[in-house]
Amino acid sequence: MASEHATKLAVLIDADNAQPTIAEPLLAEVAKYGTAHVKRAYGDWTSNHLKGWKEQLLTQSIQPIQQFGYTSGKNATDSAMIIDAMDLLYSGRFDGFCIVSSDSDFTRLAARIRESGLIVYGFGERKTPDPFVAACDKFIYTDILIAKPDEEQPLKPRTAAQLKQDSSLVNLLRNAVEAASDDDGWATLSGVGSIVTKQRPNFDARSYGYNKLSELITATTLFEIDRRSSGEGRPKVIYVRNKSKKPAARD
Repeated sequence: MASEHATKLAVLIDADNAQPTIAEPLLAEVAKYGTAHVKRAYGDWTSNHLKGWKEQLLTQSIQPIQQFGYTSGKNATDSAMIIDAMDLLYSGRFDGFCIVSSDSDFTRLAARIRESGLIVYGFGERKTPDPFVAACDKFIYTDILIAKPDEEQPLKPRTAAQLKQDSSLVNLLRNAVEAASDDDGWATLSGVGSIVTKQRPNFDARSYGYNKLSELITATTLFEIDRRSSGEGRPKVIYVRNKSKKPAARD
C-alpha cells in the first residue's frame, strides 16, 4: 500500500508522439517512483491515427485532452501540454512530473520544472534528442518497457567480457564508485546509482539485460560486493568497491 508521503506525480503524455502500447508498462514504471495523481494524454482525438489509444485511455484511467491542430505544420498539442504543466506546477500539489514524448520541444519545460525544485522523469524513444534527455533527472527509453525478442537491442544479459569492452560503461561505474566511496573505497549502491543517474539520465541497467544496477555491477566482475546488515528486520545495505582499490593505510 502506498505511503501517505509517497511522491505525487503528474503524468503528461504526448499521444501524438507516443505509441498506445506503452501505456500499461509506462504506468507500471511510474509506480516505482511515486503515485500518479494526474494522468493526461494530449492529442487531436478526432484524428484516426490516435484511435489505438481509446482502449488504453479507458483501461488505464488516463484523461484525454483534446487539442485541435489549428495550423498545418504547427504542433498545438505541445503548447497545450506545456500550458497545463505550468498550471500544475504552480498549483504546488506535486513533487514531480513524468513527461512522455520523444520531442525536443519539451526540453525547456523539463528544465523549468527542475528549476522549481521538482523532479522530472522523461520517457521516450531512442530517437529522443540529447538535450531533452539531459534536461530530465532520469530518462527511460520506452523500448525497454515494451522490448520484444526481435528488436535491435535484445534484453539478453551481456557477458562479463562484453561489459568490460564497453569502456564508457566501465568508466561511468568506476568513477561513480570512486566518487561515492569512503577512505577504504567502499560506496553504497544507492550512492553509486545516484551519481550515475546525475551524470547520465538515460542510464538503465535493463539496456544491458539486467533488471537492477546491483546485478549489472556484479556481472562486470570488476567490483567487490558486500551486503551488510542495517539492523534486525531491515534489508541489507549493498556496498561496492573497485577491485583495484587498496584500503587506505591506517595509523
